[in-house]
Amino acid sequence: MSLKFAYWVPNVSGGLVISKIPQKTGWSFDDNSKYARLAEEAGFEYALLQTRFIASYGAENQLEAIALASALATVTTKLKLIAAVLPGLWHPGTIAKAITTIDQISKGRAAVNIVSGWFKGEFHGFGEPWLDHNERYRRSEEFIRVLKQLWSEEETSFRGDFYRINGAPHKPKPNVIPPVFQGGNSAAAREMAAKVSDWYFMNGNTIDGFRAQIEDVSRLAAAQNRKLSFGVNAFVIVRDTEEEARQVLRDIIDYADPEAVEGFRSQVQFAGKASPEREGMWANSNFDDLVQYNDGFKTGLIGTAEQVADRIIELKKIGVDLILTGFLHYDEDIKAFGEKVIPLVREKEAALLSASAL
Repeated sequence: MSLKFAYWVPNVSGGLVISKIPQKTGWSFDDNSKYARLAEEAGFEYALLQTRFIASYGAENQLEAIALASALATVTTKLKLIAAVLPGLWHPGTIAKAITTIDQISKGRAAVNIVSGWFKGEFHGFGEPWLDHNERYRRSEEFIRVLKQLWSEEETSFRGDFYRINGAPHKPKPNVIPPVFQGGNSAAAREMAAKVSDWYFMNGNTIDGFRAQIEDVSRLAAAQNRKLSFGVNAFVIVRDTEEEARQVLRDIIDYADPEAVEGFRSQVQFAGKASPEREGMWANSNFDDLVQYNDGFKTGLIGTAEQVADRIIELKKIGVDLILTGFLHYDEDIKAFGEKVIPLVREKEAALLSASAL
């Protein structure tokens, strides 16, 4: 199967890095309409819309993911739109209807990313309870089970610890059952993915780190007679020479906003330490890593187009199915990635297929 390409929708201000470096990246609807059309033309299959309600890591302005996804559905024709959702701030019945509506508008291009939550400030700010780490994942598992029942059954009844559904109908049904994405590095996150999710997103990592996660989650899924697909986060810097690309990375880090990075670090480490393993997705992240708030620098898609394509093929070989990209200058970098990198990846994939057939 060919690798899929996705991009982070910059629906919050500040772009994809916690840095004051000048960026050609906007967060408005007009900006994101342009990026979505560029990405579609460039060969991207998915777009992931972030969920954020209160400023964090410098993201002072935020557009809500589901509302924006519905709007982007009207200006695109192929792009699959993954709207991120926080259980605890939404009811699954409401989200099932909203995602179905996007499915109807887009003719089957809706998807959802269930985010169990790491930012206590949002819940506290809105007066909602902040659950213990594993309880957040138990709630998310129930949330997904309710979504899938509403989308597939004539009437849904559900009795859980967090949700009660009493013979609820759901019409119209989606044209295509929306795939469910999730992330999370803890044991609870991996077990939840194995039980109910379709895709497992991983923060930036090394090849060995990704391989270990894929093997572990695949093993857990097999025990449930299930199989998942895997996506990796990567911040992409493609330039004519490796030194130019590395200099851009150095510049991003040199312009980092220390106060915002440290604020983000304290929040994510607080959330991670609440897990039974006392670790979370950012347990081994240093200051430079956190300047890209999903560890995207670690994945190593920084260099010439050829170098980046080779690295992507390495990821494919260990079982990665989707590359989730972020960029510094969305106005330029999405198009450049589509013109310079994706065709190289397709050539290398074809060569792999030919070699395996011999």
